[in-house]
Amino acid sequence: MDKTVDYYFTPTSPWTYLGHERFGAIAARHGARIRCKPVDFGKVFQVSGGLPLAQRAKQRQAYRLFELRRWRDFLRIPLTLHPKFFPAASELASRLILAAPEPQQFRLAGALLRAVWADQRDIADAETLRAIGGENGLDGTRLVAEAEGPAVAARYAALTAEAIERQVFGAPTYVFRDEPFWGQDRLDFVERALARD
Repeated sequence: MDKTVDYYFTPTSPWTYLGHERFGAIAARHGARIRCKPVDFGKVFQVSGGLPLAQRAKQRQAYRLFELRRWRDFLRIPLTLHPKFFPAASELASRLILAAPEPQQFRLAGALLRAVWADQRDIADAETLRAIGGENGLDGTRLVAEAEGPAVAARYAALTAEAIERQVFGAPTYVFRDEPFWGQDRLDFVERALARD
């Protein structure tokens, strides 16, 4: 039976970044296909009760930094706690992923996540996105042009509506056989589900 995991995320999420490569390795081990589905979490939050980071209670903001530091050190992944370009508008970068050929979307998403959290690049900037596309073997100019167009905009809006319909409320969320797993700290459960399927 085909194993497909729907991957809802935003390229500005540190938790998505921390889990991205591990998720890819888990999927590869179990022969699973990943469907990349970047979505607008601003719209998701409006219906799920979520809040943008700056609007969260101070104690929640402070605890987030402890957790990021713990996971960064545990996983030995480079991560800047206060990157220069965060928060950043993520819509164009999300649409860039959707404009890429499907087999290359996961890799491009990883490059965008690293750009924010390790390299401190501005993924809200079209020129930066063109460069990242080129660095990953893609035509960055063409990708940005497509990402700015109506077809990809409609796809992004449709995926956001789909995420809301499927009761996604945070990034990353992995959905396998209609069972959601929220957060990179649930990846062990994702792997168990794939192993038993």
